[in-house]
Amino acid sequence: MNITTFNAFKSRNYRLFFTGQSISLMGTWMQKTAVSWIVYSMTHSTFMLGVSMFASMFPSFLFSFLGGVASDRYNRYKLLLVTQVVSMIQAILLTILIFFNHYSVWEIIALSSFLGLINAFDVPARQSLIYEMVDDKKYLPNALALNSSMVNLSRLIGPAIAGIVIEKFGEDVCFGLNAASFIVVITSLLMMRLKVFVPEPSSKNVFGDLKEGLVYIKNTPSISFIIGMLALISLFALPYNTLIPVFAKDIFHGTASTFGFINSAIGLGALAGSIFLASLKSAKNLRKILAINTFVFGTGLILFSHTTYYPLALIFAVIGAFGMMSQITISNTLIQTSVDPAMRGRVISFYAMAFFGMQPIGGLLIGSLSHWINVQNTVLIEGIITLMIGVLHVRFLRKHRLRS
Repeated sequence: MNITTFNAFKSRNYRLFFTGQSISLMGTWMQKTAVSWIVYSMTHSTFMLGVSMFASMFPSFLFSFLGGVASDRYNRYKLLLVTQVVSMIQAILLTILIFFNHYSVWEIIALSSFLGLINAFDVPARQSLIYEMVDDKKYLPNALALNSSMVNLSRLIGPAIAGIVIEKFGEDVCFGLNAASFIVVITSLLMMRLKVFVPEPSSKNVFGDLKEGLVYIKNTPSISFIIGMLALISLFALPYNTLIPVFAKDIFHGTASTFGFINSAIGLGALAGSIFLASLKSAKNLRKILAINTFVFGTGLILFSHTTYYPLALIFAVIGAFGMMSQITISNTLIQTSVDPAMRGRVISFYAMAFFGMQPIGGLLIGSLSHWINVQNTVLIEGIITLMIGVLHVRFLRKHRLRS
């Protein structure tokens, strides 16, 4: 790590954003951990874990294109402010539901679906706004990598805290802490000083804007390939997270803390990957690093799948997560640094659709498959598929080199 790792912090608005989101995302990961633990504790079903993931992410897939159009047409800052307030309301409702102890798994899943709908508008607005927060645009890749570091630091700390809080105080306290965390991020947004928003006139309707975005992606192979590969990773590899409660409870015979620590190990690996990416010089070939780390991700999944010794499994979880992080961060960076600014929100919405849309479908697929061949063999197959996706990256790099 060197001083260039934190170049994006020279921008005041980005510093505020980073601080607020760090606290809020920690609460978000606490909530995610608690929801997964409750669902599996109530149902003991890997399929229901898949349903839970599907419910929390599929609405984002369905409505992300509207979020992308809204992000390009309207004030992204105000849109982000609204989504954070509504997310806080969702967390409060979940806290109240669990506190009074009269709830069913379907009520939890319904509130998770509501959060998925909010994220359809939140993600395009938040990711697009990062560009406006960074004063010197050459630091944008650094800002995006630091943003991933923030997400994964939260993923490292949040689940570990959640596991302890669930055991000591109960799930309702987890949800309540998440609701309180939104106060910090909303405050940080209100303190920002951004340029006055000037809406660009558009003669097209929503579907016209959407079609324009699709045509742009189709005519830009470097972007369409990245989105396509992310969709495959999201469908076949990333849903391995769905099965972590089963590993914690049935393979390692643990408790909520065990579940939290496995998630934290994944967060540690992802954080290390994010810091590694933030420390890279701008001249580095990100596509090559993405290809290499796809193989690292697949190898980590294969090693983790059949390991029954808990400490060793944590090490393999770290390795896999290190490679996993590149799939999200580098994909985002390559898109953000090459997309036409007028198309930014719409292209990011398709990126979000690939990320959020394929994971819930994959969650249902993985949850169903694990019923037939058990969770360990399922994760093994996910790792093998990830290696095959890595081969596709290598082939693309070779074709790109020949064209050059």
